[in-house]
Amino acid sequence: MRLRIAAIGFLNPAPLMWDFEHPPLADELAKRYRIDRMTPSECAARLGDGRADIGLIPIAALATTPGLRILPGCTIASKGRVRSLLLVHRASRPLESVRSVAADTASRTTVAYARMLFHKWGNGTVPFVPLAANLDQMLERADAAIVIGDPALLALEERSNRFERTGEELVYRDLAEEWHKLTGLAFVSAVWCAAHGAAAPRGVLDESIVDDFVHSRDQGLANIDALVAEWAERIPIQESTIRNYLTTNIHYILDAEIVEGMQGFFQMAAEYGVLPPYALAVEELVVR
Repeated sequence: MRLRIAAIGFLNPAPLMWDFEHPPLADELAKRYRIDRMTPSECAARLGDGRADIGLIPIAALATTPGLRILPGCTIASKGRVRSLLLVHRASRPLESVRSVAADTASRTTVAYARMLFHKWGNGTVPFVPLAANLDQMLERADAAIVIGDPALLALEERSNRFERTGEELVYRDLAEEWHKLTGLAFVSAVWCAAHGAAAPRGVLDESIVDDFVHSRDQGLANIDALVAEWAERIPIQESTIRNYLTTNIHYILDAEIVEGMQGFFQMAAEYGVLPPYALAVEELVVR
């Protein structure tokens, strides 16, 4: 029986998916895993309700979905600017006076980070309105918008065109950069997790599964040029931007700095009432 994998359909996890999509291992892995691609929030929902065995989930879901186990080794994170997590607001509305925020329905974790940042910006009670990732429509409904993933990358690419089209001056804030500037911590977006079942019977992870995902990450990082060429044909973004994004903006190894970032995230999220308290099982996250 194949394990059901809920994977994110954006550019940012491309290195993590290398072995599952390329020879020489793709055909062999397809006998053991069935890959479905979706938004981050959908990954969390499928893992939570039993429609997936393993998912690349927003870390906020760990605090709301009991029984998940993190696969050590892989992450989607940033230790500075990330480009694909944006808060866009009208220049005429400073952060402390923003009256509403349209939040990309694809995200859970980014919204949690943004809520904490608004607390730090002195506007902790600002309401968040879930909307699909369409910047024009979001800003028709709210003073600010959160967009993530490929839509955020495209919004940056189209920034000058939008100003010429609308004449509206907007501020584009990189949320990972803002988080790091205010806390000194890495911004951790997602990790591979397993639910109880075939991937983690009795709560114990199958080490061969962990090895598959870590090997795929390593091969992806060794084949960045091929990924850049592939994705340049899929999304209207320059190859140089895609390369910098995959090599500089995104960090894929779940190392000690990323674990510290996760701990800080869960601690502050509980303090601000953004998420229920969650104790990260650090001893299980052996650096690989």
